[in-house]
Amino acid sequence: MESISRGVSVNEALSGIFGSISLAAWICLLLPQLITNYKAKSAEGLSMGFLAIWLFGDVANLCGALVTGLAPTATALAGYFCISDLILITQCVYYNVRNARAARKRTQSTDSEASEDEPLLRRRRTSSTGLGLPGSHGRNSLRQHASGLDPIKRSVTGEDETPDSNPWLHNSLSIVAVYVVGAVGWFVSYRAGAWDQPDGDEQSDMDTPVAVVGMVLGYASAICYLCARIPQIIKNYREKSCEGLALLFFLLSLTGNFTYGLSVFTYSQKPDYIIKAIPWLLGSLGTIVEDCIIFYQFRIYAPKREGNSGSANGVNGTNEVAVIA
Repeated sequence: MESISRGVSVNEALSGIFGSISLAAWICLLLPQLITNYKAKSAEGLSMGFLAIWLFGDVANLCGALVTGLAPTATALAGYFCISDLILITQCVYYNVRNARAARKRTQSTDSEASEDEPLLRRRRTSSTGLGLPGSHGRNSLRQHASGLDPIKRSVTGEDETPDSNPWLHNSLSIVAVYVVGAVGWFVSYRAGAWDQPDGDEQSDMDTPVAVVGMVLGYASAICYLCARIPQIIKNYREKSCEGLALLFFLLSLTGNFTYGLSVFTYSQKPDYIIKAIPWLLGSLGTIVEDCIIFYQFRIYAPKREGNSGSANGVNGTNEVAVIA
């Protein structure tokens, strides 16, 4: 009984706390983006390439966890990732197809209602709607439509994340709450005896075929995770916009990856253990750099309401002068 009811070491406690925080972040990861898409009734901000590659990475991660016999919590979390990815991809496909059909119907109705004796007006309409990169028209129209909304409606459509509302501060408070919930969750599980395990640690042989297959799947998932954000970064750069993206979604991803890496390093520094965890460390810690690039894009592409309102006032002013004249 003494070997079963042993206390945890400092390294195990730190690893458990960081792992619990990472688990809390991953569980809540997709909720902000799902809510943002639902409020805007659009998924224009997300790159489907980003989601597809991420799904492949999660599937490889789940297979690798099953083959290598990782902890049940890690395997369950990998399965949760796959289900969450499918839910988000389904939502995005639904909104993209629905909005594409609605835009096609509006175009057809506009063309049918256009009079033959108004060629200039029709030419102006087609030229104004035909410019821009793929997907940029939807995000630009969202921005133009939101500029005329009242504050309540703007908050419902998700257009309230501007420098005035200080989203970085609000989302940082949410991250602090994740840290608190994760730490409290570990202490509750510790008090409940979840960490009372035998002293003997089972070491898997790294030369077996099963272990080799698990390592290959782990590296495949790491490569997918590292490449997944590249399409999203390129999309943001081309459209010079991060509209439709939930900042908290990427902050939770950063938190989950960072605390996961800390949980691995604090648990054990044995070479065999580190070698076994290298693929998952690459997939988690490597994406932090790409997340920082997306954070920088959030900064430089943030809409400047004062300039937009000033230009809008200027346009309205010139129109009023033209009408009076």
